[in-house]
Amino acid sequence: MSDHTASTATEAFVAHRNLLFTVAYEMLGSAADAEDVMQESWLRWAEADRDSVRDERAYLVRIVTRQALNRLRTMARRKESYVGPWLPEPLLTSPDVADDVELAESLSMALMLVLETLSPTERAVFVLREVFDVGYDEIAEAVDKSPAAVRQIAHRARQHVEARRPRETVPPRQVAATLESFRRAVDTGDLQGLLDVLAPDVVLVSDGGGRKQAALRPIVGAEKALRFFGGIMAKTPGTITSALTSVNGTPALAFRIDGELDGVLAVRLEAGHVTGLYYVRNPEKLTRLGTGTVLTRG
Repeated sequence: MSDHTASTATEAFVAHRNLLFTVAYEMLGSAADAEDVMQESWLRWAEADRDSVRDERAYLVRIVTRQALNRLRTMARRKESYVGPWLPEPLLTSPDVADDVELAESLSMALMLVLETLSPTERAVFVLREVFDVGYDEIAEAVDKSPAAVRQIAHRARQHVEARRPRETVPPRQVAATLESFRRAVDTGDLQGLLDVLAPDVVLVSDGGGRKQAALRPIVGAEKALRFFGGIMAKTPGTITSALTSVNGTPALAFRIDGELDGVLAVRLEAGHVTGLYYVRNPEKLTRLGTGTVLTRG
């Protein structure tokens, strides 16, 4: 490859990098794996015959999709041996992600967990069609299916997601206000205040990856969830503080012990009450919370 060709290839890849990373992350729920996909995709892009490429963006999305599908199958084997529930890797995001309501919803812990229940091909088709508005013909090339088959897969995946996604889109300020109430109740030990925030049948999912204390299966019920948090607080040495942050385009709480990040709590909010609590403590999944990640559909 000549220096000029290499430079042109690099410029094209860099121009679309944020979009490509977002596609990979939406499909994988793991920034570390998304970065590996980006590296693999770059190698394939560098080797491509770009004279035959009519649409660089579409071609790059196709490469990333294929690499992400390969990675999804590898991750499925890893998750089988994962200790306790697996939650997506949270990313620190800027306010402009929250401004794109559809993107923010698709990145939320609640919806990304729904995407986990799809097959790899269903997830790829759903993400490309519903989040990035990619045409059926382009998706067909990316997943190696006919356009007619892709339409059927998209319909099936959409029905599956719609049956499980939150019923309403909650404004970020409402989520932030609820989290602030939750934070104050935790700081003051106001159990009644916490019960007022949580739905009676709230589901708590905690991810410690075997490296931090976490429940080995989802906990159902407000009082059981409170006992879990109370147990962590009681067994944790040092001073625990919490503060609002923005994770995956949605307000969340960051918990610190003596100033060191210990975990991130995201919520699912419906009808004014918290119906889902998603608590990530696995240190390997907290490495992206020191600096922001640019996520975009453009």
